[in-house]
Amino acid sequence: MSVKHALLALLEKPRYGYELRAEFEQRTGASWPLNVGQVYTTLSRLERDGLVEAGGTDAEGRSLYQLTEAGRVEVKGWFDSPVERTQPQRDELAIKLAVAVAVPSVDVGKVVQQQRNATMQALQGYRRQARSGAGDDLAGGLVLDRLVFAAEAEIRWLDHCESRLRRAAATSTAPEPAEPTEPTDGGTR
Repeated sequence: MSVKHALLALLEKPRYGYELRAEFEQRTGASWPLNVGQVYTTLSRLERDGLVEAGGTDAEGRSLYQLTEAGRVEVKGWFDSPVERTQPQRDELAIKLAVAVAVPSVDVGKVVQQQRNATMQALQGYRRQARSGAGDDLAGGLVLDRLVFAAEAEIRWLDHCESRLRRAAATSTAPEPAEPTEPTDGGTR
């Protein structure tokens, strides 16, 4: 996820770092907490790159940041462009299972089952959040929906993995067809 672009978009009105962090977390349903140090480091880079500028202070003396014209163009380009899928993100679970099938001492079925249990718990948590009204605002609701759909998809994928593991195990344990042998009783063919 592009924290840089999200912060730029939230600077549609001047804000200070802690305010940006709070707004980001509120907009994303607190699904991706940000360290305030990360916010200020990103703001420094954005300022260096000419996308934001210090815009004075608020009543409490906190430095406010605001978009420059180049920052507005950058945000517009971000919103106007689809998220590229050419370079898939690394998926720790996919890597873990791919390596697990190559390590004879690993019970891959157990790894799949443990992950399914953890993902089910996460899914139940997301559904509880939705029932409690955590996703009642549009932005939070969209993020919560995404988390639910991703967890459901992961469970379906884990079911698929388990099915492939069963088929692979059945294939590798099936007896090999017997080779035709020469008659030993002197019989004729």
